[in-house]
Amino acid sequence: MKSRLTRRAALTMASLVCCFGIAGVAWAATHAPLKKGLKVYIIPKNLGNSYFTTADSAKTGGAIAALSALGDTGTETSGNAATPASQLPAIQAAISKGANALIVSATDPTALCPTLKSAMSRGITVVTYDSDAPTCRSLFVNQASTAQIGESEVDTIAKEIHHSGQIAIVSAAASATNQNAWIAFMKTELKKYPKVKLVATVYGNDDPTTATQVTQGLLQHYPHLKGIISPTTVGILAAAQVVDAAGDKGKIVVTGLGTPLEMKKYILNGTSPDVILWNPADLGYLAAYAAAELASKAITSAQGQSFTAGKLGKYTVGADHTILLGPPYVFTKANVGKFNF
Repeated sequence: MKSRLTRRAALTMASLVCCFGIAGVAWAATHAPLKKGLKVYIIPKNLGNSYFTTADSAKTGGAIAALSALGDTGTETSGNAATPASQLPAIQAAISKGANALIVSATDPTALCPTLKSAMSRGITVVTYDSDAPTCRSLFVNQASTAQIGESEVDTIAKEIHHSGQIAIVSAAASATNQNAWIAFMKTELKKYPKVKLVATVYGNDDPTTATQVTQGLLQHYPHLKGIISPTTVGILAAAQVVDAAGDKGKIVVTGLGTPLEMKKYILNGTSPDVILWNPADLGYLAAYAAAELASKAITSAQGQSFTAGKLGKYTVGADHTILLGPPYVFTKANVGKFNF
C-alpha cells in the first residue's frame, strides 16, 4: 500500500513539474528579448522646458539614458511652443525618419491623433508620458495618480490659507490633457472646503513670459487673492517669482507642481512652503523602457503585463493601458536640500 502511494505521489509530482515546465516555456516564449538598435523619438510638449530636459536627457538619467543602456538610439525633438501646431511637425518628421517608437507628451488629446494613428498603422509604437492622448497610443506612462495630484494640491493650499479665502489656478495650455484632468479633481476636492473660493483659471501655455503676465493679471484683478495653484513647473516658478517680487510673500501662497532645484529659493523664503512633484528623470526612464518593451513585442499593452524597468524595478500595466510611476514627493524647507532635480 505504501509503495503504491509513494509511486502515485511521484507520478503526481512529475506531472506538476512537467506542467510548470511547460508554463515556464510558454511564458518565456511570449516575453521575447528586447531588440537592439531601435530608433526612438522622445517628443515633449516643447523644447527648452527644464522639466522635459530632466525627463528626457542622458545627463539626468532620463529617457535617452535608458535607451542608450538598452542599445537603442534616443532623440529628443519637438517645437518651441507647447501647442499642437508646434509639436506636430516633429512627430511627422520622426515618422518619416523611420522611427520604431514615439514617446509623446501630448499638447492636445485629439489634435495629435490623426498623425499618431497614422504612425501606429505603420507599426510604430506610440507611448504617451506626462500628458495623454487616450485614443491614439498603445500605453500611457502616468507620473502619479491623477486624483492624488489634483486633490493634494487643493488640500495643500487649503491648509496654507487656513481653509478660507480666494484662490486661482495658473495652468499650462487650455488643451493639455493632464492639466485639465488634475483641475477637474481640484474642483471636486474644493467641495470639502466651502470657504475656499476658486475665482479664476488662467493659462500660461508653459511659456515663462505668458505665465508671468497671467499671474500679474490675477494680482491686479483679485486684490484679496490668498493662494495660487499651478500644476505646471513653468507656471509655479513664474507665479512664485511674481508674488515674491510684488512683496506679497505671506499674503499670497503659491503651491503646485515644481522641481526642487528651481523652487528651492521660494520654498525656503516661504513664498511656496509646499511644492509637489515626482522625479521627471524617472518618468522619462520608465517611458523609454515601456516603449522598448512594446516595440520589441516583449509585452503588449494589456492589463497585467509586467516588465522590469532597469534601476526602477518591476512595473505592471494597469487599467486603460496605463503604467503608474508612483506617488509624488512633497518638498518643504525640511527636505528640499536633499533633491538635485
